[in-house]
Amino acid sequence: MRASRPIVVTTVLVLCAGFSSFGAAAARGTSPRVLRVGTWRGISGTFTSVQVAVRSARPGDWVLVGPGDYKENGFAGMDEPAGVLITTANLHLRGMNRNTVVVDGTKPGSARCSAKQADQIVTTKGRNGVMAHEIDGVSIENLTVCNYLTGSGGGEGNEIWWNGGDGSGQIHMGPFRGDYLTATSTYSNGTQDPRGEYGIFTSNSRGPGVIDHSYASNMGDAAYYIGACPNCNQILNHAHGSNSALGYSGTNSGGNLVVENSEFDRNLSGLVSNSQNNDDLPSPQIGLCPGGADGPLGLGICTIFRNNYLHDNNNPNVPGAGSGGLAGGAPVGTGLVLAGSHYLAVVHNRIANNGSWGVVVTDLPDQETPPSGVGQPCQGGTNVPVPPGQEPLCYYDVFGNAVMDNTFTHNGYFGNPTNGDIALAAKGALNTSAGNCFAGNSNTGGTLTSDPLAVQSNPLYSPCPAPHNANPEPALLGELLCATQLVADCPTAPGATYPRTTGVSLHMPAAQTTMPNPCAGVPTNPWCPAAATGAVSSPSLATTGMRALLPLLALAILTAGGVGMRRISR
Repeated sequence: MRASRPIVVTTVLVLCAGFSSFGAAAARGTSPRVLRVGTWRGISGTFTSVQVAVRSARPGDWVLVGPGDYKENGFAGMDEPAGVLITTANLHLRGMNRNTVVVDGTKPGSARCSAKQADQIVTTKGRNGVMAHEIDGVSIENLTVCNYLTGSGGGEGNEIWWNGGDGSGQIHMGPFRGDYLTATSTYSNGTQDPRGEYGIFTSNSRGPGVIDHSYASNMGDAAYYIGACPNCNQILNHAHGSNSALGYSGTNSGGNLVVENSEFDRNLSGLVSNSQNNDDLPSPQIGLCPGGADGPLGLGICTIFRNNYLHDNNNPNVPGAGSGGLAGGAPVGTGLVLAGSHYLAVVHNRIANNGSWGVVVTDLPDQETPPSGVGQPCQGGTNVPVPPGQEPLCYYDVFGNAVMDNTFTHNGYFGNPTNGDIALAAKGALNTSAGNCFAGNSNTGGTLTSDPLAVQSNPLYSPCPAPHNANPEPALLGELLCATQLVADCPTAPGATYPRTTGVSLHMPAAQTTMPNPCAGVPTNPWCPAAATGAVSSPSLATTGMRALLPLLALAILTAGGVGMRRISR
């Protein structure tokens, strides 16, 4: 039974309460302090290290950072080492200029974000850049993080990370915010480690969380990642993910989750969302609205990818690519992939110039070491017996997803038999009556192309919701294996022509739009005098949180009225 309006009102109140915690510490105690790092407009701060300032902060304080190249090495001995580690609640870390405030993982004395091999810091277990660790209310804004790399044998390599309990299967983080952020790496060992692995990363959080106005590139797994949150309660807005194995990756992330108004281009694959039997538990990925609400589409779905531009994702020359499984299973030349996902919506996106497929909706046979302590080899999927000595095989059916009202242009131009705008590769889940549906999509050049053929005129697949359906077409399955090289290298031959890695070249991204007024909302201090900025002496952090909450409130209101309208390799 669907939720009534009073249930949604309660949800809105809970969200408001969550964001009000941004200012709770300041309200209960002394006024928040402003700790200044470096120099801004000729006025020196009292710190020269971002990490030292962060360690000196109390809950509710602000750490402002002037322009500079900050070689932050943090604590190399910790379990998840970070250049800047944040363990203080409600702390606000903000640069005064997004492009010239750089937290840099390269060696002291090297050029900013140097691409030279000799300038990299390579450890056994890898390092993270700026990481908020199992703490509520942290905002990170208006700065760049670069060149924090994986270890010599893999692991870590996350530039900006809100870590609410990675690998624990538990939710240990509430509200957070990121705004005007750039995350990148100029170095990788070809397609191998060491390299930057994830650009902007959130995990194990209940939210509410907002990432806005951001750019991430040059990652061996994903420019953006959201994972391990059954009800993420997050919005990724105005993001740009480029030149990475995946533009966006979401593993076992569902409930209230929206990715919107964003661009994913020049990746191996654009936006990839999946179930997976790994340490980002629990699986599977389920996008149903909590409490049985209808959601904005009237389909009970609250995990939505909408109003994005997914184009030109045909790049095999990215970190993490190469033989033996491109990006661990992502098909090169694909705009968007739903793999083993349940009840996700893909709505009002522009999907163009992806050589293999615009959208792939597919089952996911996941063969890897299952997470420890779960007590079962396959969580949320179907355990498939395998020969002795092989890793367990956990099969995730894909069902209940809706692909609606998207615009397709010039996809499938690699010209292999099944390439086109839309592909469905599903054997059909036996334990559900919910099918995957396709409705209202169009091709700007004429006829929408799909496998199965004429997907939108077949009552098995349209309108939405659709009944139990399947398309276990052998040719399509073979094409997907060739595009991913998941099982083995696929020889280049007629009908199996996909681009392969020839070399990796990384560059520092162009300057991005910086925060218009980095003093907005900050307590009066020598860098932000009240007369010059209009800032109040005691900022309302709760008000700042409410501004971030507005998109979530809008979603909740739509839900109330019943209005219609993370990761493959981790």
